[in-house]
Amino acid sequence: MAYETIHKPKFNDLPFRTLLEDWRGARASFQWEQLATVLKGIPGGGFNLSYECVDRHCAEGRGGLPAFTWEGRDGSIKTWTFEAMRSEINKIANVLVQCGARRGDRIFLFLDRVPELYFGLLATLKAGCVAGPLFSAFGPEAVRDRVQDAGAKMIMTSPALVGRVYEVMRELPKLETIIITDRFGSGGHRYLPGEVSLECAVAGASDQFECVRTHQEEFAIMHYTSGTTGKPKGAAHVHMAAFGHYHTARICLELREGARYWCTADPGWVTGTSYGMFGPWTNAAHVFVMEAGFDAERWYAFIEKHKIDIWYTAPTAIRMLMKSGEDLPKRFNFKSVFHAASVGEPLNPEAVVWGKRVLGLVFHDNWWQTETGCIQVANYATQDVKPGSMGRPIPGTEVEVVNPDGEPCAAGVEGDLVVKPGWPSMFRTYWRRHELYKSRFKKGWYYSGDRAKKDADGYIWFIGRDDDVINTAGHLVGPFEVESALIEHPAVAEAGVIGKPDPERMEVVKAFVSLKKGYAPTEDLKRELAEFVKKRLAAHAYPRDIEFIDGLPKTRSGKIMRRLLKAKELGLPLGDTSTLEE
Repeated sequence: MAYETIHKPKFNDLPFRTLLEDWRGARASFQWEQLATVLKGIPGGGFNLSYECVDRHCAEGRGGLPAFTWEGRDGSIKTWTFEAMRSEINKIANVLVQCGARRGDRIFLFLDRVPELYFGLLATLKAGCVAGPLFSAFGPEAVRDRVQDAGAKMIMTSPALVGRVYEVMRELPKLETIIITDRFGSGGHRYLPGEVSLECAVAGASDQFECVRTHQEEFAIMHYTSGTTGKPKGAAHVHMAAFGHYHTARICLELREGARYWCTADPGWVTGTSYGMFGPWTNAAHVFVMEAGFDAERWYAFIEKHKIDIWYTAPTAIRMLMKSGEDLPKRFNFKSVFHAASVGEPLNPEAVVWGKRVLGLVFHDNWWQTETGCIQVANYATQDVKPGSMGRPIPGTEVEVVNPDGEPCAAGVEGDLVVKPGWPSMFRTYWRRHELYKSRFKKGWYYSGDRAKKDADGYIWFIGRDDDVINTAGHLVGPFEVESALIEHPAVAEAGVIGKPDPERMEVVKAFVSLKKGYAPTEDLKRELAEFVKKRLAAHAYPRDIEFIDGLPKTRSGKIMRRLLKAKELGLPLGDTSTLEE
């Protein structure tokens, strides 16, 4: 089904004066070097991402601005200014150094969304070390794979999670120190040799710390990303990535000094650092964090209570809000929200239309990857939104859809989605797997592994991953378009689509469908759904096989793991499942 374009307000009607009134002009004129007038580096030399997030604001007279508001599971709320954050970060940086941390050491953070996760990560960078954030839901094997691969020297964790580290401790010979934080815990932890109480150590630590004068190209942070086979691979980023975070947070998310901003992503996922921390704080925005997990009523109340200006979330979360019904949001006020955006996987057009109709908010999809480090394609606040499109490329990068020869495709023609190398937040290697890293670059492009098409207006439309596209009787079908059609049906909460081998057609479309409450999984409904899709797409694109399931396998960042659906369907090995949502 084709959706009408959502026309956006004129430039002068917006609360913030976006840099993208003229998208084509901005793209043609922007140069990354001009950001050096804002992100100048440490006075006297050196460039450090932590300094640009916090110390710079203190040095330039913004230290008293509110920077970080945290709401605990129990409803308690605490706010820190940039100056107060600087003090907390400095104390932890001193503790790290006292524990033996040296420039270039890898330090992992295995914590729930408590303040120490945010302060500890920035302290790691400030001490010249490389940060490795981990999801608190990881099991022992997932922790082992990442800490072992990185050769981490320290890990910061909590009494509730440290047991998982000890289960694999014998396989982590380079791990010397475990730092335990229990500020918001139950207390009573018995400390073992090699463990350090963060609270006790911080009590005696100085709140002064001279930022290590790292170079722009020194490693700052690594996020592990999983593939179909093999161990997770560490995409390593450098301090210079701050330029990408700052720039895209302004033009894609409309972040500015004092903006009240909520990013729902956990820092264990790259969005939770690039746009949960670095992007907003380099722009002096006020970041809000909720420790508790998803609950539709709690989320709506959080937005209303804190008067959130800018909200960045994931398609899965939006679909879960949709599933909670249309009556619940009527109890809440969303008028404070100026800009809402989505990332993690393509945003179904139905979700965009639902957001506008039910919440009064247009969710702006954008596209990037762990490897790109920052947004590359976006729907901008001042520009019309075409529901289902990822938007248009950002100023400063060249994003194209290319044919097998690496040449740009004509409008409407499907090809590989690629980016011209050289943007500041581009990953610099897969840790200890540089040959794999180099294989992602060819014909002068970084190959994302996604398939897409571009229309005559420059908007890019996601088709699917290289290995997701379905070839049925010679017709190429993108699973995302079938999934989008399915969730338009009132009975469908979520859908995952794969290609199933077929002796006659090579492959047929198979759909795994999760139903909304009140709908029964019947054969009649299967036929109804098949016809529903056929009428909206094409005769070759409808699902010939439909299976009802309670829920789809997803990563904690919200991506549907189609490869797991396919592996289970074909009886194949599941590969790495460490990022699977539990």
